[in-house]
Amino acid sequence: MRARLLPLLVVLMAGVLLALGFPLAVSLAAGQQQGVVVDRIDDSARFAALAQFVIDSEGSSTSGADERRETLQAELARYQQLYGIKVGIFYRDDNAMARAPGWWRLPEDGVGRRAFEEALAGRRSHDPAQVWPWQTDGKLLVASPVVLDGDVVAVVVTESPTDRMRARTLRGWLLTAAGLAAAMLLAFGAALRLTSWVLKPVRTLDAAAHGIATGRMNSRVAASGGPPELRRLARSFNEMADNVEEVLEQQRAFVADASHQLRNPLAALLLRIELLALELPEGNEEIASVRAEGKRLAQVLDDLLDLALAEHASAELSVTDVGGLAAERVAAWRPLAEEKGVRLTLTGRAAVTGWADPIALSSALDAVIDNALKFTPAGESVEVSVAVEGRSALVVVADRGPGLTEEELARIGDRFWRSGRHQNVKGSGLGLSISRVLLAAGGGSLAYETNPPHGLRVTVRVPRSSPQP
Repeated sequence: MRARLLPLLVVLMAGVLLALGFPLAVSLAAGQQQGVVVDRIDDSARFAALAQFVIDSEGSSTSGADERRETLQAELARYQQLYGIKVGIFYRDDNAMARAPGWWRLPEDGVGRRAFEEALAGRRSHDPAQVWPWQTDGKLLVASPVVLDGDVVAVVVTESPTDRMRARTLRGWLLTAAGLAAAMLLAFGAALRLTSWVLKPVRTLDAAAHGIATGRMNSRVAASGGPPELRRLARSFNEMADNVEEVLEQQRAFVADASHQLRNPLAALLLRIELLALELPEGNEEIASVRAEGKRLAQVLDDLLDLALAEHASAELSVTDVGGLAAERVAAWRPLAEEKGVRLTLTGRAAVTGWADPIALSSALDAVIDNALKFTPAGESVEVSVAVEGRSALVVVADRGPGLTEEELARIGDRFWRSGRHQNVKGSGLGLSISRVLLAAGGGSLAYETNPPHGLRVTVRVPRSSPQP
C-alpha cells in the first residue's frame, strides 16, 4: 500500500510545485527584461531631447545644427562604447540623423521594423517580445519617438545585447529550481512520515490478522499511533480477536473434557464386551466387530484429546537437526515397512538444521510416514528426502500409493476427513490435522501434491531462522 500511496502523494506535490515554479520562472524572466526596457526607455528619452535640439536648429543656423549633430553623434558613440548598445536616431524616411556604430542600419523587417512603426505612431516600445535564456542570438530592440511641436519627427532606436540579462535570468531560474528541489525533498520527507504514520497501524493490523490466520491466536494490535479511525479499528480488532479466542478456547476445553470424560465409560464398556465374549463361542463375528468399533472409538477419543492439547500448547522452538531427526524416524518405522513389504529409504542432505519443536516435528513426521506406509502396497517404495529451499528446511515423504484427486487434495488435512476410497483403512482422520497444528505453532507447514505416476508427496517445512514473535 505504501508503494502505491507514496508515488501518488509525490506526484501531487510535484504538480503543485511545478504549477508554482513555472509562473515564477516566467515572472522572473519578465521582470529582468522589464528592468532593461525601462532603462532603455530612459536613455531613449534623453537622446530624444538632444535630437529635438538638433532638429530645432536645422532651420535657423547650419553651423549650429552641425555642431549639435556632432555633439549628439559623440554622445551616441560614447554610449555605445561604454555599454555595447547600438543606438541610432532615424528620420521618418529611415535616414539616420546620428548612429553608433556608424554602419548600423535600422532593420527592414521583423521586430525592429514593427517597433519603429509603433514609435512613428507615437507609442513607445513598452512591451517587446520576451527574450529567453536559450535564445543566444536574441536582441532587445526599444524605440521611442522624438516629438517636436506635437509631431513625431524622428525615432530613437536602441538594440541591446541580452547576454547579461539572460545570465541573470538563468541564475534566478537556477536558484528557483534549487528552492523547488529543496521544497520537493522536504515534501518527500513529509510524505514518508505521513505514509508511515498512516500505514503503520495497517501493517501491524495485517501482521496480527496473519498471525491469527496461521494459528497464533494471541496476536494483538497495539492501539497506539496513526489516525484516530485506525486506532479505533485496532481496538475493535483486539476485541474481536479476544472473543474469537475465547470461543475457540471454550471449544477446545469442551473437546478435551468430552474426550476425557468419555474414556472411562468407554473403557468400562469395552471391559464388559470382553467379559461377554467369554460366554460366546470362539470366533463369533459380531463380538469381533463390536471389539473393532470399540477400539476405533477409543482411538478417536485419544486423537481428539491430542488435538485439543496441541491447539492449546505453545511450541518450544530450538535449533533442531532436521536431517538427524528424519533419519531417526525412518529407522523407527523401517521394521514396520519391512513387515509390509515396502521399501522405506532416506535420501538428500544428512545435515540440515531448522527452528522447530523437536517433539512436534517428530510427531508430524510419524503421522506422515505412517500414512505413506498405510496406503503403499507391498513391493512399492516410500522415499523420505531432506533438502533446503531458501530459508526453509524440507522433509519430503513421497509414496507410491493410489494417491488423491485434485478435489481430495484440497480437503486433505481437514479434521475427520478421509477419502471415500479409504474408509476401510484404519485411522480417525485426525493425524494430519494434529501435525498441521503442531507445525503451525512453530512457523512450519504441511503441503500436499501428487507424486507421478501415482502416489502422494507430502512436504514438511520448517524455518531455518528463528520466526519473528
